[in-house]
Amino acid sequence: MSEKIDILILMGSDSDWDVMSEAAQLLDDFDALYEARVSSAHRTPERTLKLVRDAEQRGCKVIIAGAGAAAHLAGVVAGHTLLPVIGIPLNATALQGMDALLATVQMPAGIPVASMAIGKAGAANAAIFALQILASGNPKIGVRLADYRRKMTAKVESKDQRLQERRFKKG
Repeated sequence: MSEKIDILILMGSDSDWDVMSEAAQLLDDFDALYEARVSSAHRTPERTLKLVRDAEQRGCKVIIAGAGAAAHLAGVVAGHTLLPVIGIPLNATALQGMDALLATVQMPAGIPVASMAIGKAGAANAAIFALQILASGNPKIGVRLADYRRKMTAKVESKDQRLQERRFKKG
């Protein structure tokens, strides 16, 4: 795996793919260069560190890390790289992701992790945030992000228009 990547997606287990695929889909939509891998901060710490170091050597600019059960994948990764790390807490326990959220957001001073929402919304926002980071050095990505926002705005306006039409037809 020596190809250049801009973004590394890490997840603690393959069962996390259902959520993490939201980030991957958005990155695919933007033709982003990324790689998705499974590695546990606690069960395979050496592997995790190797994946991070490998990504750095391949030109990676942002790491997205998702984990549940208070597993602190994003924090461990952030402790081993100067790259921006975006954490996605996953709902994997009876605590419904709150344990993972607290593990992701409560980082000690000096080792930041950008923390997203629990679950699929967090995964989607992590991809957008990673693209925003990349856009600072790549205006083409910025243009595509602006277009993405315009399309979201148009969808909302279209939904409102349909609602107004239905509401007035009943009256």
